Amino acid sequence: MCGITGIFDTRSAGPIARAVLSRMNDAQHHRGPDEGSVHVEPGLGFGHRRLSIIDVATGQQPLFNEDGTVCIVFNGEIYNFQELMPELQALGHVFHTKSDTEVIVHAWEAWGDKCVERLRGMFAFALWDRNRQTLFLARDRMGVKPMFYATLDDGMLLFGSELKSLLAYRGSGGGLKRDVDPLAIEEYFALGYVAEPRTIFRQAKKLPPGHTLVWRRGESEPQPRPFWDVRFTLANPIGLEDACTELRSRLRESVRLRLISEVPLGAFLSGGVDSSAVVAVMAGLQDTPVRTCSIGFDDPQFNESAFAQTVAERYRTDHHLEVVGSDDFDLVDTLAHLYDEPYADSSAIPTYRVCQLARKRVTVALSGDGGDESFGGYRRYRMHLMEERLRSALPAGLRQPLFGMLGRMYPKADWAPRMFRAKTTFEGMARSSVQAYFHSVSILRGPMREQLFSPALKRALGGYNAQAVFDRHAANAGTDDPLALIQYLDLKTYLVGDINTKVDRASMAHSLEVREPLMDHPLVEWLATLPTNLKVRGQEGKFLLKKAMEPALPHDILYRPKMGFAVPLARWFRGPLRQRVRDAVLGERLLSTGWFNEAYLKHLVDAHQSGASDYSSPLWTLLMFEAFLRNSIDGTHAVAAPSMPTAAEALA
Repeated sequence: MCGITGIFDTRSAGPIARAVLSRMNDAQHHRGPDEGSVHVEPGLGFGHRRLSIIDVATGQQPLFNEDGTVCIVFNGEIYNFQELMPELQALGHVFHTKSDTEVIVHAWEAWGDKCVERLRGMFAFALWDRNRQTLFLARDRMGVKPMFYATLDDGMLLFGSELKSLLAYRGSGGGLKRDVDPLAIEEYFALGYVAEPRTIFRQAKKLPPGHTLVWRRGESEPQPRPFWDVRFTLANPIGLEDACTELRSRLRESVRLRLISEVPLGAFLSGGVDSSAVVAVMAGLQDTPVRTCSIGFDDPQFNESAFAQTVAERYRTDHHLEVVGSDDFDLVDTLAHLYDEPYADSSAIPTYRVCQLARKRVTVALSGDGGDESFGGYRRYRMHLMEERLRSALPAGLRQPLFGMLGRMYPKADWAPRMFRAKTTFEGMARSSVQAYFHSVSILRGPMREQLFSPALKRALGGYNAQAVFDRHAANAGTDDPLALIQYLDLKTYLVGDINTKVDRASMAHSLEVREPLMDHPLVEWLATLPTNLKVRGQEGKFLLKKAMEPALPHDILYRPKMGFAVPLARWFRGPLRQRVRDAVLGERLLSTGWFNEAYLKHLVDAHQSGASDYSSPLWTLLMFEAFLRNSIDGTHAVAAPSMPTAAEALA
């Protein structure tokens, strides 16, 4: 687990400034505090920050092949490298290390850009082939590891694990322009993150998961190419008992591969189904007690630590718990600096804290991330299936005007339990399946964004709606099964843009490697062949996972209501953060952009703080956007940041 960065002169083999490259590399010091190295040659510079996990003695990067013509910087882990190594040796390749990094180098020599198809793991890497004058960028199938890149006006290509490394670049032609992309603003306020391949800055991009970029010097800029996608065939005739047996076997294999480490290793244990399943499997694969870490909250409404303790006692883990205050809101600016672009998942706060705790005891931690998406665990999946049955029973000519009218007339009862919030259901029923799902997961739904954005921002958007993100992926889903379709959408959007982003930045802030056995791509592919009734049955989500784990976990762990990793935003914004949110949302920083409707901002704050409505999610989204402006635009924490562009300049 590391941080990578680099500079590639796409037009000629001009000189690369070592000092500039070192500054880009040092901007990601937290990702790899053990070592930092750079390599410079005409037209190319590679930088690497190392967190030593495997082959601690000889796995330094940048790493080269035997004759020094192929060079790589790599972030991640290849879990099947020990299987690939003898195969490559049989082809005549000579290894000088025992690292998974060197396997990628020789895999490129043996199989070219198809080498990624042989790799099992989480990865983002850049490889330079001097003989072919070719740069090769790649990102893993599930998007666990990040890859940012930007092509500057002078033909320089910059890349890095985090945007801050690109922002640190200064060359003869300047640096990365901090022009905010208006389409990214629309996506952020709809989804809470900027979706791949876009970033908040127009000049920078994210390499999408399961894609590569092959750029030969002197050629025009290529488009990223996909090398993998998941296909929801739902055609596996397997029965429940056999599926449980098969799942347990696949889980053991996935976890076993992720136990390879030369440094202390443990696991997160929240007390939920996913992390508990991972810990249970780990306990059966190692002779020593599993090191487990959890955090608890002093507010019982948000505290799951008792469930984690139950699992820890059952498997006699070396368990460590820390209780944090429910008013743990001092991380706003820290988070803005970590993420480099606006990011609005408030569970980033407890995620940051549990990573901080884990790093005191281990260098590698296994997590349960990805289980909800592949096993069908989210409550919204069950709600969507219920709505889909109604949607299919009524002709569109009747359904759309009827439920559209009900949605407009029905008051939004923010105070009511979720099951009674009929307005959202009515609004969803008036839409198509994909439109309804996008509507249900949006932080600020379409009418709210319409009121929030200023006329200037709306003109700059040119009619763009973040719904286009879901439409684009739905067109590639290859299925119209109601559950499979929204699982596919979440795998391409929410899992990558929200969950993986959150865990990567929070863990790397503490130089902690997090591994994700439930995102093992062969497991994800197999689950995509299973019928819907093995994932959601009645009102029970994760049906197969729970049945498979019944011999290993208590009933109360498997079948209790899902709590989630939440923080009490609504209470914060009416209590200890009352003035802070008012100052941020109604302050000069947001208003000076010219992007927002001041009257609507005031409505959101006043209505929430009076108790008339719960606008905690929109307010948190605005609070984090304001923090982004101060940190990454004004440059409170950014490297050599210019002043904030005016609205006209940024949206031109």
